[in-house]
Amino acid sequence: MTVLRLLTAMALALAPVPAALAQSGPGEAQVIVPGSMLAQEAPEVHAIVDAMGLYDILQIMSVEQTDAAAQLEGDMFPDRGGAAWQAVAASINSAERLVRDFESALPVEEFDPATIADLTEFFTSDTGRRIAAGEVAARRAFLDPGVEERANEIVAAMRAEGDPRLDSISRFIEANSLVERNVQGALNSNFAFFLGLSDGEAFAVEMPEDLMIAEVWGQEAEIRATTIDWLFAFLVTAYSDLSQAEIDAYTALSQTEAGRVLNRALFSAFDVVFEEVSYELGYDAGIFIAGEET
Repeated sequence: MTVLRLLTAMALALAPVPAALAQSGPGEAQVIVPGSMLAQEAPEVHAIVDAMGLYDILQIMSVEQTDAAAQLEGDMFPDRGGAAWQAVAASINSAERLVRDFESALPVEEFDPATIADLTEFFTSDTGRRIAAGEVAARRAFLDPGVEERANEIVAAMRAEGDPRLDSISRFIEANSLVERNVQGALNSNFAFFLGLSDGEAFAVEMPEDLMIAEVWGQEAEIRATTIDWLFAFLVTAYSDLSQAEIDAYTALSQTEAGRVLNRALFSAFDVVFEEVSYELGYDAGIFIAGEET
């Protein structure tokens, strides 16, 4: 199930959920060892998360968000963060922290034996592994903005040609409610960021929560449009080596009870992780904006 989080204020993107660990080259995100807490407390769920390559994706997310935090400094408090801000952002977005928080937030109690069996069968199958490898590779490739630009051009050409693969990808997006879930998550994360800014005293006068909500909702149309574009560009890239039948098989899994449990659980966990990260980044950014020492 693909999860994307876009924070307009910070240019952050949250992970798709893939499978299978991919090899990393020089300068690329390195796979981290699967977390031990989940392995101890819910080993069968841990095995699914591991098979899906989420630990690899969390590492890539750490790189994305640390880079985005550097852009945040340039936008909100240029030349006032320096090494101190870099250290703060790296700590908040560390892969180890993301893994720990994700594992803590994942509602493992929702994975009953039948769900575990169905998910394990799919994600250890040839189709599951190929879906996973494509998602990991595409996510890593999107660290280069030029790759995403080219993917958008490919999607535009496919639309112009009436490529039927886009129909399969549309059904996948709809089956998983990817647009609505990601937009909702992004709005919640942006609100958490505003709360952090306020608590970090970024504003000369106290900003009422209703004004924060209005500011966040003012981003909804932009976030929705960006989310749709990103999803199609990413999924076209990730599934370029799959047949329509294989994409449809993934959609079919999404429509089963096991698929719905997985989708709910992953979005729930990522929502917790990124609202916490967003608040902390906002809070520390507020301190820098206010000109205080960290």
